[in-house]
Amino acid sequence: MNADKVPKAGPPFWRRWLAKRFAPELKERRQIVELLKQARKKGLIGSDAQSMMEGVLQVSELRVRDIMIPRAQMVVIRRDSTLEEILPTVVESAHSRFPVIADDPGEVVGLLLAKDLLAYCDGNDKTRRFDIRDVLRAAVFVPGSKRLNVMLKEFRSSRNHMAIVVDEYGTAAGLVTIEDVLEQIVGEIADEHDFDEGAVILKHTDREYMVKAHTEIEDFNDYFGSDFGDGDFDTVGGLVTHALGHLPKRGETVDVDGFRFEILRADSRRIHLLKVILLESGPPKAETAAD
Repeated sequence: MNADKVPKAGPPFWRRWLAKRFAPELKERRQIVELLKQARKKGLIGSDAQSMMEGVLQVSELRVRDIMIPRAQMVVIRRDSTLEEILPTVVESAHSRFPVIADDPGEVVGLLLAKDLLAYCDGNDKTRRFDIRDVLRAAVFVPGSKRLNVMLKEFRSSRNHMAIVVDEYGTAAGLVTIEDVLEQIVGEIADEHDFDEGAVILKHTDREYMVKAHTEIEDFNDYFGSDFGDGDFDTVGGLVTHALGHLPKRGETVDVDGFRFEILRADSRRIHLLKVILLESGPPKAETAAD
C-alpha cells in the first residue's frame, strides 16, 4: 500500500464517542465526569480507564502545593555531613533522592542521589576523601502555584524526577516528585514501600508497621488482636478517614484505641498507605498477634 495513503491514527475511541454524542454539552468538568460514569456503566470503558481519565481532568486543576510533601516531612541531608552520617539516613529511608540543606532548613543547596554514594562504599580509602560537594547535583525550584499538568510536562522534558517547592520568599516549603504527579492519574505506584505479593501488612519493628489502606477491618483485627467495628467503614483507610472527619493528607496522624495512624501516601481521592504505630496503651494482644 502506498505510504501516502495510509490513514492517520485518530483520537482514542472514548474521545470520539464523547465528542460525537455530547460535545455541545461538555462545558463543565462535572458534566464530563458524569459522562465517563455513564460510559463505564454501558461497558464502553473500564473502571480503571474511568479513574485515570478523571485523574487527568483533576491534574489540570490541582497545583503543586496541593500534593507536595511539606518541609517538615522531607528527609534531608546536611551539607556538612560525613559519609558515615549520611549512610544511615539513606538506608533507613530507602529513598533515591535527598534534598541537601545548608544551616537554614529552608535553604536547599542541591540534591544528593543515593546511587552517587556507591563509589564511596567499596571498602577502600575513598571514604576518607568523601566531600558531598563532589556529588551534589543542581536542584529544580518551582512555586507552589504551578499547575500539575505543567509540572508533569516539565518533569518529562527536563528528565528531572524531583523539584523543590518554594514560597514567595524563595524558602523551601516542600518537595514534589514525578511519581506524586503521576499518582494523581493512575493511583498508587509501587515504590520503596512495596509489600510481598498479596500482603497488606508489613512489620518493621515490634511496634511499627506499614499497612495498605484497603486492608479489611476484619483482617486488621485478626492481625493485631484489635476490636474495631465495621459498621461505618470496611477498611483501615475508612477507619482513619472516619476518625479525622475528612480525607487525610500525607503526613497527618490520628490516634485511635491504642494505635497511631500516619498517612504515608494519599492523593486527593483516597488513602493508599499508612504507618501504624502501637502506642504504649495499645491492645494487649497486638504484639502476640503480630509475631
